[in-house]
Amino acid sequence: MRPFQVTAAEIVGLSNYPEAAGEPTGAGIYALTEAIGSHGEFGGRGVHSESIGGFFQNSSGKGTVAYVFQERVERTRSAMQEKGVDALLLSVGPDLPWLTGFTAMAMERLSMLVLPAEGRPRLVLPGFEADLVRDSEAIMDVVPWSETQDPVSLVAAELGHHGSGNLAIGDHTWSRFLVALQNQLPTAKWRPASTVIGRLRAQKDAGEIESLARAGAAVDEIAGELQRGEIPLIGRTETDIAADISARILTRGHSKVNFCIVGSGPNSSSPHHHTGGRVVQAREPILFDFGGTTSEPEGRPGYCSDTTRMIFTGQPPAEYVEAYAALKAAQEAGVQRAQIGTPAEDPDAAARSVLTEAGLGEFFTHRVGHGIGVEAHEDPYLVGGNTEPLEAGNAFSIEPGFYIPGKWGARLEDIVVATADGPRRLNNSSHDLAIVEA
Repeated sequence: MRPFQVTAAEIVGLSNYPEAAGEPTGAGIYALTEAIGSHGEFGGRGVHSESIGGFFQNSSGKGTVAYVFQERVERTRSAMQEKGVDALLLSVGPDLPWLTGFTAMAMERLSMLVLPAEGRPRLVLPGFEADLVRDSEAIMDVVPWSETQDPVSLVAAELGHHGSGNLAIGDHTWSRFLVALQNQLPTAKWRPASTVIGRLRAQKDAGEIESLARAGAAVDEIAGELQRGEIPLIGRTETDIAADISARILTRGHSKVNFCIVGSGPNSSSPHHHTGGRVVQAREPILFDFGGTTSEPEGRPGYCSDTTRMIFTGQPPAEYVEAYAALKAAQEAGVQRAQIGTPAEDPDAAARSVLTEAGLGEFFTHRVGHGIGVEAHEDPYLVGGNTEPLEAGNAFSIEPGFYIPGKWGARLEDIVVATADGPRRLNNSSHDLAIVEA
């Protein structure tokens, strides 16, 4: 779980993390997932476990991991030039592993990549962690620092003349390090790194899409088990069921659980319900929203899964069946509107229109979707007012819902990719309201 810190994006004033359905739930579920194998906000320290000690080897051609990262560095530099950015600084968060394969540990010892507009990328990190990035010469130089050195001064020195220019810093960077850098570089101008790298991460390549597809297929298996009644529900607490689901996520190609919402009965009316001790009863809806981060081979960062399905424990009343039918139609409308070139707000409008016509519009209280990749929530955000056109390779959720306070609710979510052949669903478990009496 991320330590409580103000982020650099908030200091700069351009935070890029609006709320929406699908985010991690509260402290209780964090404790649950950590107990069964989660290891921190971005899956632990260092490069991915399969890659430590050699993921940059055999880096002589296309298709290798090193080539993928080199190509991303070049694309990032092109974006920096377009936006007039002299250097990019990345620390904790998803940008650094996406760009280099290395994940900085969130702690008081600074690890930071300095990517200048020209010249070699340089990774400043604690000396005793240098072995985590051996064989990295194809991508970057390593600048280890000892316990008696000031890493912020080292970063400032690595910037050279760029230290008085336009700097982009990772949105997740701890504020303590940004403030220290601002003190040492008083004439620099700052912006969040998402203004440079966000769009690049949003345009998924074929390998990233297949990673997302594997992630989606894995959680689809668990959704299917729920829908077939293979996971007992009635008489169990939400937290007990969530632990069961989380354990299954970890056995299906995932290195960590990002969230697992189990909202039963009236709790299904809370979009981000904090899974708790309520015992599941017969004849009530249960909202299941869960996902994790995959284990990827060859040093690649993990990619996220995210799906939501509804179960009813026994025969649902006609009122609920009718409302769920409208929800299913709304989700389909949102998916079909997610075409290349379509404004990102249009899928939201399409789904919202269906629910409004069914008398449920006032109970659809969040945007229809968020981007997904190495981060559970990233660009593009499918929300009213976002007129940016969807691009080939954009991956995002389509997840309309309705939530009638104190009574019940429902949400239906798939991850979708915008392709030249139309929207491609990466979640394919049944969209029907499953009736389970176990």
